[in-house]
Amino acid sequence: MKPDLDALMKEAQKMQEQMQSAQKELANLQVIGEAGAGLVKVAMKGNHDVAKVTINPNLMDDDVEMLEDLVAAATNDAVRKVEKASKEKITQLTSGLNLPTDLGGIGDE
Repeated sequence: MKPDLDALMKEAQKMQEQMQSAQKELANLQVIGEAGAGLVKVAMKGNHDVAKVTINPNLMDDDVEMLEDLVAAATNDAVRKVEKASKEKITQLTSGLNLPTDLGGIGDE
């Protein structure tokens, strides 16, 4: 039985449109990473750009090294949240297609 090429092309175009839509959603996504029980917050966009860093003023009197660690931890928390949201969105799009959602570092810098 020969596959219907027209149906395959339509399905591929539909999937491409869904993927573009997902990319736009992820670009508009914003997550908040936190550290120190919310004393430091990092707002990060879906493309990993940091939009805002909020530091509780009470931390300004503390050790600079601790503050740096909290900023790093909040940034890492935000990165993990963006990655999780991206993976979930791709999983939604590829469900039922038997495609891998984790490409083993392909495209990682």
